[in-house]
Formats: sequence, structure tokens, C-alpha cells
Amino acid sequence: MLSTKQKNNALTAHATNSKGQRLSPIRLLDYTHGKIDEEALAALAGQSILNPRQFDRRTVVAIAQLAALLESRNVEMDKPLDGKIAITAFFEASTRTRLSFESAVLRLDGKVLSVPDGQVTGIAKGESLADIGEMFNTYGDVVIMRHPDTDCLDEISKNLERPLINAGNGSGHHPTQALIDWYALLKWRPELCSPICPEEKKVHLGIIGTPGSMRAVKSFVRLALMFTGAVKKITLISELADPVGLDLTEPIEESPIPIEITNDAQEVLSQLDVVYVNSIAFLGDSYRNLDARYKLDASSNLKPDAVILHPLARNDELSEDLDETDHNLYFAQAAGAVFVRQAVLVAVLDRMSALGLG
Repeated sequence: MLSTKQKNNALTAHATNSKGQRLSPIRLLDYTHGKIDEEALAALAGQSILNPRQFDRRTVVAIAQLAALLESRNVEMDKPLDGKIAITAFFEASTRTRLSFESAVLRLDGKVLSVPDGQVTGIAKGESLADIGEMFNTYGDVVIMRHPDTDCLDEISKNLERPLINAGNGSGHHPTQALIDWYALLKWRPELCSPICPEEKKVHLGIIGTPGSMRAVKSFVRLALMFTGAVKKITLISELADPVGLDLTEPIEESPIPIEITNDAQEVLSQLDVVYVNSIAFLGDSYRNLDARYKLDASSNLKPDAVILHPLARNDELSEDLDETDHNLYFAQAAGAVFVRQAVLVAVLDRMSALGLG
């Protein structure tokens, strides 16, 4: 448990986003009585994190609890990743994901070996991912990989024996981004942690994008379907008649959460409590931005207390004139990335005991 002084310090020390709502980890910790679900986190030790279907609601909340603890404490003094080496292997361009993972490792006193560009590796000479995975076994303790090929996880896992964290695989998934998204929501409204959320705190989620070809959106939806007691409805807003994709078809059909699909954002925008927006889709073998009809700006017909999430980077779909408003949860969302990735790394590398846990 944190002292009153620690709580007061945490209220200001980690509000790192410059604009929009600033979220305190203390509200989440207080709502969950300062407890960390150590059993749920211990189950992640030594595991690869490849797909959000590996999680359940309990695990997502446990990771958020640990992230909140890490955000509210000076954990650098504990050095929980001392002696551990993380390999960040990015065969696809990245700014936020790679740097936030590397910051997470370094701030916990671990070390990083980085592949910032796949073209500087043996891949450029035709080397297979399977062979690269074999080499990684002797270079580090955990591999964090982003790759434009959706099937890359299977290929590198042929020989890789270290835990693998998927930092984005083509149009597949981005599990840690989804955890970051839900960390922001659980700090914003801690009641969403409850298996049965109070009715007035439940949320109607609106998702502008195409989950079938947007890995961050797909992973966010997958986690949303786990919060059956907190999400009262999901509305998918897309230019495509069938934006869901094969990965989500079955879980959506089995979910008790009502789900609707529309191509008219203006028709439903005023009903939404949370708007998750992204425009970058992976189609075939390249990325493109989707229809600009779905742009959000200060004139959009948003509920007064609605919040916007965006995994970033953004383009024209999200106007900068929303940055100074309380609708802006996306900067706070990004500010939580390091702490969520720290929580995942501490759990996967089985170093909770260094924090006095486990």
C-alpha cells in the first residue's frame, strides 16, 4: 500500500502527457484496494505474448494493477530487470512501440539489444526468421518483435526458445497495445474492473476502423469482448460492409455484448462513451489510410463526457483541435505505454519478487 505522501507525489509525478486528460494510477489502485493479483501474473512467467486471446478479464486487470503500481512507485531503485537482456527486433518501422519497450527495459535496469531496421540484418541477405530465432536464444532473455508478415510468429518460433512478445505482426495482432488501451480506460473509469460494473458506469464503445485489417483495433476489440460486465454495447463504424475479419467472427458471435456495424459515424457518435479511432490499415502487403469521412474534430457531435482513444500515429482522422479538450484520452493512453510494457516484462521474466511480489 502507498502512503499518503506517495499518493500525492504519484498524482503529479507521472502525469506526463502535455494535453488532454491526465490519469492517475492511484484511482485504479484505490478502487482495487491496492491489491495485485499475483496469481494471474505468475501464470505469465516464461510465456510468450502473441495474441490477446491468451488473456482473460482477470489477467488484463492484473496487468493494469501492476502497471499502476509501477507508475506510482520509484521502481528504478528495485532494479527488477537487472541482469536481463531484451532484444527489440523491429523488421518494420516503429517509433512509439520500440522506444517505449526499450525505455521500459532500461528504466528497470535491464539491457537492450536493438534491431531498429530489418534491412541491417541477415534478412537482407535472405536469412530465415527461423535461423535468426536460433541466434537470439544465446543473445538475450526475451525477444520483442515487430514484422510486416502476419505469419512471422510461427516462423521465428520454430527455433526460438526465449519468450517472444509480439509488437505487431502484419494485420495480425498487437497485444501490448490493447493492454495499453485498457490500462487507460481502467484508470479513467476504475469501475470497469468489476466483473459486474454499476449500470451508470458501463460504456458504449464506438470503434472507427476495420478490425479485420487493423491489428491494434482487432486486439482492442478482442479485449473489449472480455469485459462483458462493463461494456454495454460495441458499435463498429467502417466503410466496409464486413469489417470484422476471420479472427473476430467467432468471438463476436459468441459474445453477449450487443454489436452493431454502421458506415455512418454521425448517426451514432452522440451515443458513444468511448471512441476508438485508427485509420492505418494493412491491406495486402502495404499500409494505407482509410476514408477521411470518419475524421473527428472539435465540431464532431461527441457526448460532453466522451473520451477518444487512438493508438497513434495519427493522420487526418483525428484533428489537433481536440488535443486541448477533455475528449483527449489518447495522450494519456500513450503516456501509460512504458508502465504496461514494464508490467508485462516483469511478469514474463518472473521478476515480481524484486518488487516484493511473487
